Amino acid sequence: MKMKKYLKYFPIAAGAILGYAYYHFIGCHNGACAIQSNPYFSTIYGAIIGSVFLLPDKKKKQKESDDGE
Repeated sequence: MKMKKYLKYFPIAAGAILGYAYYHFIGCHNGACAIQSNPYFSTIYGAIIGSVFLLPDKKKKQKESDDGE
């Protein structure tokens, strides 16, 4: 039960890891790219992109309201 509580944050952690991996393997090393040249920015950006997957889905909300009627 306790593990289920933390699984909802998995997309944020995965996005942060992928953001750092993007910086490490692909990133812009000459400093011209704002997000790709700094590991902190790319990690935070990845976490933000991961958090997008936590937003509620409109179709799911609509289906739940249709089932209630």
